[in-house]
Amino acid sequence: MTAPAAPWIAKVLTLFPEMFPGPLGLSLVGQALDRGDWRLETVDIRAFASDKHRSVDDTPFGGGPGMVLRPDVVDAAIGATLEGFDGPLVFLTPRGRPLDQARVRALADGPGVALLCGRYEGVDERVIEARTPEEISLGDFVLSGGEMAAMALLDACVRLLPGVVGSGASLEEESFERGLLEYPHYTRPQTWQGRTVPDVLLSGHHEKVRLWRRAEAERITRERRPDLWRRRTQDEK
Repeated sequence: MTAPAAPWIAKVLTLFPEMFPGPLGLSLVGQALDRGDWRLETVDIRAFASDKHRSVDDTPFGGGPGMVLRPDVVDAAIGATLEGFDGPLVFLTPRGRPLDQARVRALADGPGVALLCGRYEGVDERVIEARTPEEISLGDFVLSGGEMAAMALLDACVRLLPGVVGSGASLEEESFERGLLEYPHYTRPQTWQGRTVPDVLLSGHHEKVRLWRRAEAERITRERRPDLWRRRTQDEK
């Protein structure tokens, strides 16, 4: 008898474990969590503080506003989290490499991921140097902490796991899967506020529909994301 596949594991290091699963407990991703298709573990960074006040941060050397997460506390939490775990360690930070669908798919294809969520002014640089996590950003903006970014990354990964989204074909045609943004979608009613569905989608001609969708995806990508379009055309050369 073939042993069941091990679930994909997400380990989240955070000062606020009560934030999870949050939205990850709902809809398809939440159903997959309930089925055991993936497993979510939260690690309370504060549990690794060594003083009676459970201090996890301190003022920055050199002055300045805010507080910085201490390297000794964060390192202890990372060490406990990674023991016996084969997935990569990711630090969610605005200075990281922008997350893209290719990296999401690679993470989903692995055993899981450990996510370090920063807070306050960030994490002491020495623990970043010592642990060398992969630094990932959701974009050129700043959040109050890494938890929301962790939820977004996990949602993107989990929906790619086998059986989470019903139709594999729908995943293949989504934005970014082929270097293009997704084509427009239409449903009933056929006419709404004087706007009609494109005739080609009513034709029943599958090849014409496919070509129309491809052309629309290319048009939208050229207009809205010229950076993606340039990258795609360069890759095709």
